[in-house]
Amino acid sequence: MPTTRSSDFEHAIHSANIWLKAVAEALGTDDRHLAHRVLRTWLHTLRDRLTVEVSAHLAAQLPELLRGAYYDGWTPSSVPIKYDIDGYVNRFVQEAKVDAEDVPKMAAAVTTVVRDHVSPGTLESALEQLPNDICALLLQPA
Repeated sequence: MPTTRSSDFEHAIHSANIWLKAVAEALGTDDRHLAHRVLRTWLHTLRDRLTVEVSAHLAAQLPELLRGAYYDGWTPSSVPIKYDIDGYVNRFVQEAKVDAEDVPKMAAAVTTVVRDHVSPGTLESALEQLPNDICALLLQPA
């Protein structure tokens, strides 16, 4: 049985840390736990609005460790889940453990980071599946 070299794990950790650092900077915090919660929530709230095909395409662009977080708790047979802007904000608040008034800024900040780290057009393909009001929330200036 092939063994995984420790450098493979170090690379996976390093890649995830690059994203977490970028999210923390975009949020204006040094709190990596907050950055992780917000990024994970952003990924889950988007993932659950997407078709399986588009969701898998986006996941393929994520660092290995974040891809695991992305798929954690996913039920592909029940997506896309339809919810409006209020449902989006409520879910974000509950999962990220943040205040509702912080969601627009946080969601927009993560959108910017993700756009900077995935191949051109990947995020846009996913965002096309969202209702206009949720898409506008994610795309507002951070």
